[in-house]
Amino acid sequence: MEVVPESTVESTEAVDGVSLTLLAGGSEANVQHFDIDPGASVPEHSHPHEQVGYVLSGALDFEVDGETVTVEAGDSFVIPGDEPHGARNRGDVPAVGLDVFSPPRDDPDWRD
Repeated sequence: MEVVPESTVESTEAVDGVSLTLLAGGSEANVQHFDIDPGASVPEHSHPHEQVGYVLSGALDFEVDGETVTVEAGDSFVIPGDEPHGARNRGDVPAVGLDVFSPPRDDPDWRD
């Protein structure tokens, strides 16, 4: 068994106001912590990984297939692999949560 305390790994600022921290990972999935500042956005992107998430605090507006879907603290969500999506924190507090990716995913580089 491997234990990965969040304090032992570095966060990546993927884009302005969006911090991601890769946590524990195995051969089939990994866990990522996200912290998205008020007003910050995750640009539309897609990836082959299935993404399952849980919002711990705050809220995010996801854009999927031209629709806005709001996910709030206590909500979980699933985004199928290869589904284009983006998110924005329109609230006044950070949106904080966890994502699980299968297969495992490295830190994205959305600046390119």
